[in-house]
Amino acid sequence: MATAEDIRKALTWVVDPEIGLNIVDLGLVYGIEITEKKVAVTMTLTTQGCPMHDSMKVAVENTVNRLEPDKEAEIKVVWDPPWTPDKMTPQARAYLGV
Repeated sequence: MATAEDIRKALTWVVDPEIGLNIVDLGLVYGIEITEKKVAVTMTLTTQGCPMHDSMKVAVENTVNRLEPDKEAEIKVVWDPPWTPDKMTPQARAYLGV
């Protein structure tokens, strides 16, 4: 059984194609909850009008399904709290010059 940390590590392979960094380092993953039947990932995007909304959500769902194929993957995209650059890791901020 995968842990929340296992899921978080796997999500580093999901890259925001407009920025070129993974969603974990960007601070877009707000939470991961694992139950007997479901893996729920709460995340956001850098902007509400992100044109990659659907593809990023599918990429997260596919990543969860690879680790936990017998559980439902529930991906919740939220806008509160809003994403800001201060949610990025120091490495991501340095890479982007923020």
